[in-house]
Amino acid sequence: MEFRIADTFRESLGKLTAEEQKLAKTTAFDLQADPVSAGSSLHKLDNARDKSFWSARVGRDLRIIIHKTPGSFLLCYVDHHDKAYAWAERRKLEVHPKTGAAQWVEIRERVQEVIVPATKKAQREPTPLFANVAEEELLAYGVPQEWIADVQAVRDDDSLLAVADHLPAEASEALLQLAVGAKPAKAAPLPKEADPFQHPDALRRFRVMSSVEEFQRALDFPWEKWTVFLHPEQRQMVERQETGPVRVSGSAGTGKTIVALHRAVSLARKNPEARVLLTTFSEMLANALLDRRNLLVRGEPRLAERVDVLPLETIAQRLYRPRFGDPRLATPEVVRGYLREAARAALPHKFSDTFLWTEWEQIIDAWQVQSWEAYRDVPRLGRKTRLPESQRAALWKIFDAVRGRFAKEGLITPSAMLTQLAASLHETDKPPYEFIVVDEAQDLGVAHLRFVAALGVHRKDALFFAGDLGQRIFQQPFSWKALGVDVRGRSRTLRVNYRTSHQIRQQADHLLGREVTDVDGNAEQRGGTVSVFNGPPPEIQVARTQAEETNAVAKWLAEKHQEGYRPHELGVFERSEAQLGRARGAVLGAALTCCVLDEHLAIKDGEVAVATMHLAKGLEFRGVVVMACDDEVIPLQERMESIGDEADLEEVYATERHLLYVACTRARDALLVTATAPGSEFLDDMRGK
Repeated sequence: MEFRIADTFRESLGKLTAEEQKLAKTTAFDLQADPVSAGSSLHKLDNARDKSFWSARVGRDLRIIIHKTPGSFLLCYVDHHDKAYAWAERRKLEVHPKTGAAQWVEIRERVQEVIVPATKKAQREPTPLFANVAEEELLAYGVPQEWIADVQAVRDDDSLLAVADHLPAEASEALLQLAVGAKPAKAAPLPKEADPFQHPDALRRFRVMSSVEEFQRALDFPWEKWTVFLHPEQRQMVERQETGPVRVSGSAGTGKTIVALHRAVSLARKNPEARVLLTTFSEMLANALLDRRNLLVRGEPRLAERVDVLPLETIAQRLYRPRFGDPRLATPEVVRGYLREAARAALPHKFSDTFLWTEWEQIIDAWQVQSWEAYRDVPRLGRKTRLPESQRAALWKIFDAVRGRFAKEGLITPSAMLTQLAASLHETDKPPYEFIVVDEAQDLGVAHLRFVAALGVHRKDALFFAGDLGQRIFQQPFSWKALGVDVRGRSRTLRVNYRTSHQIRQQADHLLGREVTDVDGNAEQRGGTVSVFNGPPPEIQVARTQAEETNAVAKWLAEKHQEGYRPHELGVFERSEAQLGRARGAVLGAALTCCVLDEHLAIKDGEVAVATMHLAKGLEFRGVVVMACDDEVIPLQERMESIGDEADLEEVYATERHLLYVACTRARDALLVTATAPGSEFLDDMRGK
């Protein structure tokens, strides 16, 4: 008998209290230990249409719903008695007649009503959305036979979303893609004699538990659903063999990080002697990846030993020391101070401290410019301000003075360390890693990518990148191809959003264009992305005063807490540290405890996370507030004033939009965006004006 777990069990488990979860897990482990003899403690559900449904008593009121056949024991759902029984009475487990996939089907006559929001009366009834889609094609997408008529009756987006909530995931995703003009992929149907649980669509919701350790992984961190259950599109990207560097893209919430994580572990499994590096640019993000890796390989210590999870600069320092000794790294604060001193010594000139820093960071240091001739001729991608040769000559005197001071004091920058290390790695016959998987690749700097390219120089299929150009907030654009990383023809896009509700995703998408293109001409199409669940529409509030805004946010947080949101499931973001006090005041006003995050501080149970938008990357919450979206705060006025060229201004505007997009898309179910009057110009964009 095969013991399986359904994603619906994990989702329902995550909604219980901590004590209830503990009791449910204990019962589930007992059932797995001996599912055959467990029959004596089960109760058959006589009122369920599917006669294979049974319930297991967890406590006085908790019940686990089980689907039991002679060959299969499936954990389906857990909740309080009446809710658990009602869930089972509304569903049946079927093999789809067209696709051959095992799927949950809501019993049409047991659904009380499909609530379709009222729409404005039109002179004539609109044409059904799927008028040109044949019934056979709808079946091929996984729509259950008894729901075909409801799908064919859909006439607008509201009725589509209402019906989609009742369909299996593959069917609802296909319909949402058809509605936006995309052509959904169809998984090949299984032969009649094949196991319906092995269909790609079934694998995303049902999984065989072959050991206690695997079952433990599946039950831990119920919110990390997609660490265990992969969408067929994700699975293909994880397992695909490639002939060169690959980049997987997709808008926020489409599972890029999960693909990167599974790819790293899959490579280690398939190559028993290989070492794999899973990395990113940030320590906070690397720590989150490490936690997820530990979840995925729990009980397999030898596999974990071969998948290193480290920030790029940390692994670079480890590799640098045995080759060159301990690097004396100059911090950004030290560099800024040296630039100011060199600039004063070079007066008169009109270069601001901000301009000097960005020119140093994005050109001199990033590309490791070593001479006046190199600076005179260097392409300034991402730095569009036109500089005549006379101005470059004046600038080079300042930068060369700083370089001379570094040499005298034995200092190097992280970019210099990465560049020197990359040159050394090109000369070695035995690379430290056979495979390198990079998450949040859109924010790699020039030196980062040069280092990664050197790590992967010995294998054509060594490099795998996951990222979203629409979330680039730290780096200016540059050519990957110029550094030997050519992903043309090997760029894939994920289009199914698992994290963010349809309403939040749709509103956040107004901040970005439908296509983002990199310097090498690789285009990421943002259209056609669909979310797999609905939620309340985001709220945008503009208050008259900061006190009024703080009170509104405090009220919203308190309401969410009363609705069952745990404090650590709530996050509050602001543009910069100058606004953090407003967020702290709102959390305290809701009678909750706050935790102000930094690069080294993780989210704590029982505390609301407060952070700047730059630290939002990689985080997710059930409910999010984005505060202080004031005029002159986002886009940040002081940043605007430091720009000397209109083309550069466009690039800064783009990254400011990306920041707000990143913050908003950390929300799963509920989003509140607030400001004091008149509010950021971006708020009108979010409203679709």
